[in-house]
Amino acid sequence: MRIISGKYKGRRIQAPKNLPVRPTTDMSKEALFNILNNQFNFSELTILDLFAGTGNISYEFASRGSDTIVCVDGDMGCVNFIRKTAAEFEFDIVPIKSDVFAFLEKHQESYDIVFADPPYDMAQKDFEKIPELVFKNNLVANEGVLVIEHSKHTKLDHLQHFSSARNYGGSVFSFFELKSEE
Repeated sequence: MRIISGKYKGRRIQAPKNLPVRPTTDMSKEALFNILNNQFNFSELTILDLFAGTGNISYEFASRGSDTIVCVDGDMGCVNFIRKTAAEFEFDIVPIKSDVFAFLEKHQESYDIVFADPPYDMAQKDFEKIPELVFKNNLVANEGVLVIEHSKHTKLDHLQHFSSARNYGGSVFSFFELKSEE
């Protein structure tokens, strides 16, 4: 995997082969960040990266200037890899080993961008729990966004706060936002 933009543009990061991950492809990541770049100033963002895996998405935010990034993953190997890589690059990333759903139930802070990249084969009902818990617990700041990466076979457009979806090959990014009352 490589960092596609920012201070560390072009730097490659080699994750251990034994991690239980499916990193976001460079093409999909570039498309996602093009969308976000039109909405946000990265240097002012707070980020929550759920099912963080290798930390691929968090490194991209950090390279672009975001300095408050929390990564959550249930695999200790992933958490250790994120911690090691963040230290090497001097990124301000806080990796947390936790079941993502348990974390979402208890966590109290809000973020400008919440990104979730759960396993594509996770049950539909568990995918649906992510936006439910994120918005119930006010984890998305005003004018913030929740982005869930999933396969084209998972449908999330019927859920509350859904705003749009973008397809990239077999991957989909579903965007969720608080709609202001008019």
